Amino acid sequence: MNIYVGNLAREVTQEDLEEAFKAFGQVTSVTIIKDKFTGEPRGFGFIEMPGKAEAQAAIAGMNGKELKGRPLNVNEAQPRTDRGGAGRGGRGGYGGGRGEGRGGSRRRF
Repeated sequence: MNIYVGNLAREVTQEDLEEAFKAFGQVTSVTIIKDKFTGEPRGFGFIEMPGKAEAQAAIAGMNGKELKGRPLNVNEAQPRTDRGGAGRGGRGGYGGGRGEGRGGSRRRF
């Protein structure tokens, strides 16, 4: 089960999270999300635990607990929804649609 951990202090490492969560069971993986441009931690991460019961115990036991001076926000991770684009129509892009007034598209007699 995948667990979301938010409100992480910048100093928190993957090892810190693994150490805190392994008290509830086996930790399969730990990921702290970083800014792709600066490499700085974004303040949240994910923990994967194989068993649902131990993951739920970890959520109940760690939500609100302090780690490096900040209370953690811990809950079951939700799958990302496909946000798609900005709802663009089919005729957008450079130059827009090919309507009237775009040279050469109309015949003149």
